[in-house]
Amino acid sequence: MRKFAAALALPLALAACATTVQEVPPAGRSVTSDPASPASYAPIDPERLSELTRVLASDEFQGRAPGTEGEGVTVTWLSEQFEALGLEPAGENGGWTQRVPLIRTQVQTPASFTIVSHGETLELQSPRDIYLSSVRDAERARISAAPMVFVGYGVSAPERGWDDFKQVDLTGKVAVFLVNDPDFEAQPGEPVADRFGGQAMTYYGRWSYKFEEAARRGAIAALVVHETEAAGYGWNTVEAPAGENYNIVLPADAPQPVMLQGWIQWDAAADLFRRAGLDLTEIKRQARTAEFRPIDLGANFSADLPVTVERVESHNVLARLPGSVRPNESVMYSVHWDAYGIGPPDAQGNRIRRGAADDALGTAGMLEIARAFVDGPRPERSILFAAWTAEERGLLGSEFYAANPLQPIETMVANITLDTLQTAGPARDVILIGEGQSEMEDLLGRFAASQGRTVTPDSRPERGLFYRADHFSLAKRGVPVLLLMALGGGVDLVEGGRAAGDAWVSDFTADCYHQPCDAWSADWDLRGAAQDASLAYRIGRELAFSGDWPEWRETSEFREVRDRSAGSRR
Repeated sequence: MRKFAAALALPLALAACATTVQEVPPAGRSVTSDPASPASYAPIDPERLSELTRVLASDEFQGRAPGTEGEGVTVTWLSEQFEALGLEPAGENGGWTQRVPLIRTQVQTPASFTIVSHGETLELQSPRDIYLSSVRDAERARISAAPMVFVGYGVSAPERGWDDFKQVDLTGKVAVFLVNDPDFEAQPGEPVADRFGGQAMTYYGRWSYKFEEAARRGAIAALVVHETEAAGYGWNTVEAPAGENYNIVLPADAPQPVMLQGWIQWDAAADLFRRAGLDLTEIKRQARTAEFRPIDLGANFSADLPVTVERVESHNVLARLPGSVRPNESVMYSVHWDAYGIGPPDAQGNRIRRGAADDALGTAGMLEIARAFVDGPRPERSILFAAWTAEERGLLGSEFYAANPLQPIETMVANITLDTLQTAGPARDVILIGEGQSEMEDLLGRFAASQGRTVTPDSRPERGLFYRADHFSLAKRGVPVLLLMALGGGVDLVEGGRAAGDAWVSDFTADCYHQPCDAWSADWDLRGAAQDASLAYRIGRELAFSGDWPEWRETSEFREVRDRSAGSRR
């Protein structure tokens, strides 16, 4: 394995600035009442976080896209960091990695597509009005005059008494969806109100669910109508992959995804509906009723898009600190190492999308947590450290691992995921993503208090962050999870309060999310990120030295699958 100078030098260069690991007092005993105190983020070192992030988000790593030269640099660097810390390899065949077979697709130009509505051709520009990509293993995406059918929110949820499809046959058709859940904009008194959790997005609101449901029903393509508030991000985020997409390599006999999937701008969709004699705003209101039925839009969609398809061997990077008493039981920390690689230039001519906050900083946090465990007493349960590939392409690395685990899923105590930590300084609180899911949030509250902090529920639950990070792949298999992410609403910063925290989130998501300006800065104040990494360490340490098994709440959709493996944890 080729060595890189930055990787070799980093552990030694940081040794001088490393803080001494401070043992966390027993549960319930306060460490500090001052969230600005170094005790609130011990044993995590903000300077180490900064230096690790600086290296991982540097140009040498080329934006860390799966299957590129940047992946090779990244995987080597991560393996060397784990080895330098004294961890054991937890990958395949005694190594540091797990092979993740992917296809990478890229829609090429010249490409043509048309929408003909009632004899008129819509003049749509890509990517201004419509954005399309493919995850099929096919070198051309051809669709000829496929009827377009509006399916509302595209939800099939018998447990909630909801079916948007009403047995309408979608075979060979283009399904057009609204983004989010049926009650995202429900008004008091509407029958749907709170059936889908009110403002809190369920998995039915995610674009990934909609694309998968379209494929299950035989659709040839799927389009989601974009709205910034309902999606949780602007059109710039939609088009950031520039026609590129990824998928796990599927067996030949496996169900196939739709031929094309993507988004259509609200104004373009409204014009499509208008030509059919429909008002999209009114139709959206009707889609919030259980009586809604799919609507034939009287339009046909045709496409002929060249697609380059490349087989990519990507990798998860995995390490382990064996437990001293119950090594078959594990607590997992995970992050994603990938970002968006090299893309079109921004206004300043920058092409490398470095993913510094998302998620080089989270990766640095996990490495700091690993250092703290190695420097402390050996935990009774094993500690697993996972750096996933292809999170940005649909949680593919974590999904592959969860389907092909290298450690038993049934005896995994919990997963703690770090993704996009904030860079604006210490905070008086921590944001809870996925309120009401599991007993992990009880631990979050107890150890946040030990830092002098409180817990604030996600202020924008409509964005569905609980379903948009890698912990979700493990949650679906029943593992209790906790996501530490700064995008769930602005934290109450020690300097500037909630307004400053909201401003950080707004500025990052509007300007730098998946863009070249998500770059490392020497001006970052990483004491808040260190607080969150320390919080993750304290929670995991509690579980690693106990025999407790956190449970899902009775109302969680993940409780049933966990209960089925209860015999493995006796």
